[in-house]
Parts: sequence; C-alpha cells; structure tokens
Amino acid sequence: MYSVETLADERSLVLRLIDGDEDAFCELYAAYKERLLYFAMRFLKSKEYAEDIFQDTFAVIWQGRRFIDPDASFSAYVHTIVRNRILNQLRTFEQQERLREHILSQAVDYSNDTKQEILFNDLRRLIAQALQLLTPRQREIFEMSRERQLSHKEIAEQLGISVYTVQESISTSLKTLREYLRKNAVISVDAILLLVCLNVL
Repeated sequence: MYSVETLADERSLVLRLIDGDEDAFCELYAAYKERLLYFAMRFLKSKEYAEDIFQDTFAVIWQGRRFIDPDASFSAYVHTIVRNRILNQLRTFEQQERLREHILSQAVDYSNDTKQEILFNDLRRLIAQALQLLTPRQREIFEMSRERQLSHKEIAEQLGISVYTVQESISTSLKTLREYLRKNAVISVDAILLLVCLNVL
C-alpha cells in the first residue's frame, strides 16, 4: 500500500499540489486510493461506484487545489468529500429503487425474461446514443479504460498526456453518460444498474 510517511511529507505534497504540481497530485492520489476505496465500498458495496467516487473526489481536489488550506488536515478534507458523495449516491440508489418498484408494480404479465430483454435492448440503444455526446478524445480514453482495461498510467503513456488528464476525462464521461441515461428514459434507471455489471459505467 502506497502511503505518505509523515504529516510533514504530506504537507509538502499538498503545498506542491496547490502550486499545480501534477507529480504531487499523483503521489497523493496513490497514497489515498486504497483506503478511500475501502471506505466507500463499506457503504456502497460496489467497487465500480467506489472507484467512480474516488476519481471524482480527486478531480474536485485538483480543480479546487488553490483553495486547499495546507495547515488543515488533508486526510479530513479528502474524507469529507468522499463521505458527501457516498451520501448522495445512497440517496440516488434509494430513489432508483422506489421508481423501479413502481414500474414493476404497474406491469402486467411482466416476467423476468421479458424484463431483461427490454432492459438490454434499451441499454444498447441508450449507450450508443450517450457515447455520441462525448468528444472523440473522451470516447477514446473511455474505451481504452473500460473495453481494453488499461490503467490510467498506461493510457496516459500511450496518448502522451498526464494521468490527471486521463482521470478527469473518465470522470467527465461518466457524468455525461449517467445524466443522459437518467434524462432520456424511465427504464434507464434499471439500465444504469446493468451498466455496472457490463463494466460500462
């Protein structure tokens, strides 16, 4: 497990991060990844959702780096962001479950096989449409990550860009796809859950 050895070392990294040092960002990213993923998975019970929250957290950290207080606990700052995103995700799960139960309660002769066939057909159509909303570079990075299972570092090296740029692109793509799915069909609530199983989101 990667870790920052002392509080002084971490403060030094935070100061460099505030100044826009991508190496410092990557060191903090690696140092906190395992513990924050474990923390998120305790509540969400999903590695995929936990990874999305972790990536989104560090995207927020980078974007707001100039406002970080170097004298405050960076660990507490990071955990607060993750905690708030976990609570938001749990509220979303609750809303999705209520809507799903309402849909099924209104169905007539709606077997599991019928349900799955409709969901997967809808899923394929929605994914194809949603992917068109991404820029060519976002689609390329997203497919390298999700379909080819390349790490952020491998993608960055192949494309000649920074690890942070890869992470931010994937985080933005996930938000775009999920928002499209939620807005464009009632059945997409279930489709969003199936995306996790298919390793698309």
